[in-house]
Amino acid sequence: MKKVLVIEDNRDNLLLITLALKQHGYEVISVQSGEEGVETALKERPFFIIMDINLPGIDGIEATKKIRNSEIGNTIPVIAITSYAMLGDREKIIEAGCNGYFEKPIDPLTIVDKVHKIIGVNQ
Repeated sequence: MKKVLVIEDNRDNLLLITLALKQHGYEVISVQSGEEGVETALKERPFFIIMDINLPGIDGIEATKKIRNSEIGNTIPVIAITSYAMLGDREKIIEAGCNGYFEKPIDPLTIVDKVHKIIGVNQ
């Protein structure tokens, strides 16, 4: 079973994402801050990371940059989820090193298929 890291501080969003991922056979590791996310990514080396952008402590953009500048580099896909939908946000998120971007609210019935499409997984 492949491990996935979800970095999300909202319990409802975390629950939806976790259930969707588990239905697709993933083991889910979750943390609630950017700092914990970076630390866990380095320790666990997940198959991919779901990264909320608005996090306590360092935000998801900064956490992604730290992951990209670590020994992990670009080896683990990072998919951003955010309620921010302002002009230029998508570019900032992709520039930080995220492989893709979804706006909240997410659809738990389609989110995993959309993630798979971004990271090139056929399931």
